[in-house]
Amino acid sequence: MKKIAILIASLGFAATALPVAANAAPYPQAQWQSINQRQANLYNRIEQGIRSGALNRVEASRLKAEFRQLNNLEAQYRRSRPGLTIAERRDLDRRFDGLSQRIRIQKHDRQGRRY
Repeated sequence: MKKIAILIASLGFAATALPVAANAAPYPQAQWQSINQRQANLYNRIEQGIRSGALNRVEASRLKAEFRQLNNLEAQYRRSRPGLTIAERRDLDRRFDGLSQRIRIQKHDRQGRRY
């Protein structure tokens, strides 16, 4: 009898926890952001890294140069036709993801910090 009660209780718990886990995003930034939002967030992360000392001068200049290249690429895409195609959006998203990852890595590599 106890085994059946425990089994029913665990199935009830699993049934209530499953929808919550299914709705949870795998990453906190899994929500869609516009290109302009992503650019602003990336730029702010670079600036915050400079202010906090997490990014040294060389890292910051490289990240800013890459950021400018992405902005230029977006402008080039927009000049070719009004708006962005799906392929262009995917390309920019992929490149923004790469820059975001490089910002994260550079901010946490402990270069330039005084301890």
